[in-house]
Amino acid sequence: MSNYQALIQDRIYFGGADDVPHMIEDAKCEIIVDLRGEASEIDHSDEKATKIVVPLGDNTDTPQDVLFHQAISHVVDAYHSGKRVGFHCGGGKGRTGAVAVGTLIELGLARTIEEAEQKAKAIRPVIHIREPQREALTKLYPK
Repeated sequence: MSNYQALIQDRIYFGGADDVPHMIEDAKCEIIVDLRGEASEIDHSDEKATKIVVPLGDNTDTPQDVLFHQAISHVVDAYHSGKRVGFHCGGGKGRTGAVAVGTLIELGLARTIEEAEQKAKAIRPVIHIREPQREALTKLYPK
């Protein structure tokens, strides 16, 4: 059973780590962006998708806003190149929610963090952006 959703119908998908096989098989994602800083080993066994890791976590040397910008850019670039892309963290709530917010803003589908968060939560109600993630988004998208 899949628990992921389409942020952009037939093009951009988001969910948790357990959803990745479904994103690749069912949604035909060609690129998977893994947002887990805690992922110690990456499964490259599925040759159907290119996997990109942007280690978003509380224990990174790189500032969170820089990492969120990288993750959002990977998603948006894949979209603009015509590929189907999926992104996920562990549970698909915090980091995934923050990247969804940035993606909606970058694609011009929302103008503010609040508007983008409402749209993302309407699609994936479990989204819960934590304060450090919100601070990173605020640095990237000041009002």
